[in-house]
Amino acid sequence: MSNALFKEPIAYEKIPTRIFNDPREASKSVAKEIADLIRAKAKEGKNCVLGLATGSSPKTVYAELIRMHKEEGLSFKNVISFNLDEYFPMDQDAVQSYWRFMREQLFDQVDIPKENYFIPFGNIPQNQIEEFCKSYEAKIDSLGGLDFQLLGIGGNGHIGFNEPGSLINSKTRLMMLDHSTRAAAMMDFGGELIKVPKKAITMGVSKILQAKRVVLLAWGERKAEMIADAVQGPVSEHNPSSYLQSHSNALFVVDTAAASELKRMKTPWLVEDVVWDSQMTKKAVCSLALELKKPILKLTNKDYNDNGLSDLLAGYGQAYEINIEVFNQLQHSITGWPGGKPNADDTNRPERALPERKRVIIFSPHPDDDIISMGGTFQRLVDQGHDVHVAYQTSGNIAVSDDEAIRFIDFVVDFNKQFGIKNDKTSAIFDSAKSFLENKKDSEIDTPEVRHVKGLIRKGEAKNTCRFVGIPVENAHFLNMPFYETGQVQKAPLGKEDIDLTAGLIEKIKPHQIYAAGDLADPHGTHKVCLDAIMAAVEQLKHKNFMKDCWVWLYRGAWAEWEIHEIEMAVPMSPDQVIQKRLGIFKHQSQKDGVVFQGSDAREFWQRAEDRNGTTAELYNKLGLAEYEAMEAFVRWKY
Repeated sequence: MSNALFKEPIAYEKIPTRIFNDPREASKSVAKEIADLIRAKAKEGKNCVLGLATGSSPKTVYAELIRMHKEEGLSFKNVISFNLDEYFPMDQDAVQSYWRFMREQLFDQVDIPKENYFIPFGNIPQNQIEEFCKSYEAKIDSLGGLDFQLLGIGGNGHIGFNEPGSLINSKTRLMMLDHSTRAAAMMDFGGELIKVPKKAITMGVSKILQAKRVVLLAWGERKAEMIADAVQGPVSEHNPSSYLQSHSNALFVVDTAAASELKRMKTPWLVEDVVWDSQMTKKAVCSLALELKKPILKLTNKDYNDNGLSDLLAGYGQAYEINIEVFNQLQHSITGWPGGKPNADDTNRPERALPERKRVIIFSPHPDDDIISMGGTFQRLVDQGHDVHVAYQTSGNIAVSDDEAIRFIDFVVDFNKQFGIKNDKTSAIFDSAKSFLENKKDSEIDTPEVRHVKGLIRKGEAKNTCRFVGIPVENAHFLNMPFYETGQVQKAPLGKEDIDLTAGLIEKIKPHQIYAAGDLADPHGTHKVCLDAIMAAVEQLKHKNFMKDCWVWLYRGAWAEWEIHEIEMAVPMSPDQVIQKRLGIFKHQSQKDGVVFQGSDAREFWQRAEDRNGTTAELYNKLGLAEYEAMEAFVRWKY
């Protein structure tokens, strides 16, 4: 069965768009198309001219092409490739160089001749760039043009580094980078915006559009707005990806998160016949009420008929019957007892009443996700007498600034001096770490000693949070999953040891509840890898008797929340509880007043969390339910 959710085209979508549940399956589909093209060209004795992209989106495509080369004999000897862009200025061997990216992610692992791949030079004199760009395009033209162009898309709609404002006839050139593009790239430059280049050489829109076939990839919610605008909106220089509407053989390949703003995902009943099950009904009614700015119980037959929901209305007969059913579903999701309410009828509650005292594991991908994403629920579970454990899955060490590490190293040295503690080995380690940090070069990977210091800072903050919430420190478990410990933003693949560590803790605690970060839309981030580890561990253990009584609840991260129709448990917070959660977040001082990987969102984590939780409560109120200060939301994963 295909992993694609829908076939294209959809009538009002101006670019064919194929949606997949899983980015990995989507990537396999694209890699197969590229491989088939390479083989077909080889049979004809011709070169296959590819336009290639960098960034996180194509990595899984390249990984699949490498697998096909190693396991299926796919040869790249007839491939000639041209990359879209390169930062300027940028040395070819720099960590952030696209030359280095392509060699590591593809070229060095297949049999493409070295003379057959071309990437813009980021280290040529600026007065030579114009001539270089002309020759770059001329080389493509001399080979008959691009047979296939692979694209990603920026959060602002850029393709290549053709930023908003780029014209459809733009040529390969030096481009000033948009602030949002530079902010999104900060993770690759040590989290410091000042280190991100302000310019880049990019293939122009006109040359991209001349490719015989264009496939654009997009994963995650951050891309959803621009994807919808490009596919459904007008052609505009404000969203350069919309220029692909003019291409006769373009395809967008996206995951469900990136497709979430498309009409066929957001309001599928307006596009095609749908099955009116409970979930679809809830989605439609919530959408209608919010669109009309009416509480659910005030929706009328006319509201349904006038807004494409006559089929739903016909199934119930009266709006009142639909309204009350959906209202009750929302009402039943609200609970102040996330661990279940003792001695209460739990028929319509999201959690079981028994056992009254539950063993709980909160899995936290980084050392602060527990308090940021579900701090109010964490506190409720403790206050209501449950045996709560927190599993900090990674050290979080790369998110600690060098200044913060030096401050702690100085403290240890001064502490030892103050109390006359002499330990030559300790002194040598700290002297070495301090010397490294004071002389560290841009993008240089931290030494193991420095990473340990940064990890200890995060560990201490996590312990402080646990004490603040009220659980014993021995209930804080630091897994330090190996996949994370590369010292770089780029992590290692999830391995057996990561899964075994996770499974081992679950088997030791034998929980009745597991809470996990359910950021399923993020295929390359730490949260997604950590969730994969939990799911793999649960798969290993699900035959055990204790797992029959274990429920898994998924929370979201600091930037986004579950859609209102998806929420199965909403835990309300009073104004005092919101302040309490904020104070818990403040325990993570290394992540306050300037986060290393801030991205384009300038808010601090406590602000993001409060805005998100406040918005969830506001949605419930708009739909006609009780007004709360804030709410944390969860979806149950039924394994």
